[in-house]
Formats: sequence, C-alpha cells, structure tokens
Amino acid sequence: MMEEQTFENNKWQDEEFLEENADLLKALAHPSRLKIIGFLSTGKKCVKHIWEALDLPQPNVSQHLSVLRNKGILGYKREGSIVCYYIKNKKALEIYKLLLKED
Repeated sequence: MMEEQTFENNKWQDEEFLEENADLLKALAHPSRLKIIGFLSTGKKCVKHIWEALDLPQPNVSQHLSVLRNKGILGYKREGSIVCYYIKNKKALEIYKLLLKED
C-alpha cells in the first residue's frame, strides 16, 4: 500500500506559481521537445547535432528549440556561426528525470 504524502505548503493557492509551472509543463508537453531535453540532458549540444541525432527536420527542431528557449528552459551560446544549446532550467530536467522512473 502506498504511503500518502502530505505537503506543508500552500503553493497550490499561489496563482503566479501555478501559472509559471503550467507554462513550463505546456512547453515540455510535446514528444519532440521531450526528445530534445533527453538529448541535452548529457550536456551542451550544437543545433546540427541535435537535429541529426533526433532524426527530425531542421526547421522542426528549430521551432521546438525556440519554444524551449523562449520559456527559459534552454539557454544557448553562440560560437561563431554555430549555436549550441543547454538546459538552463533545472526544474525541467528534474521533470524529465521523473518521467524516466518506473513505478
């Protein structure tokens, strides 16, 4: 039998907290974006390597990277003409890791 967890905070009543986290979950709620987070979970990668590894069209990957970047989930560094992305939001990475766990 599972033990019931109780939480000693009132975050469920904090509208700003709820909006921020709902936005985070919406940004992650796409298979391609989860693939990107999974691929980047091992460290910074350049755009070309991302779309090649994920076997997705480059424009499609760029669109998903843009969503993740605009929501503050990914950061990027320009190295000359090359752009490399990394996971900036540690909560997003923790959510991804929770999804990997099996019950």
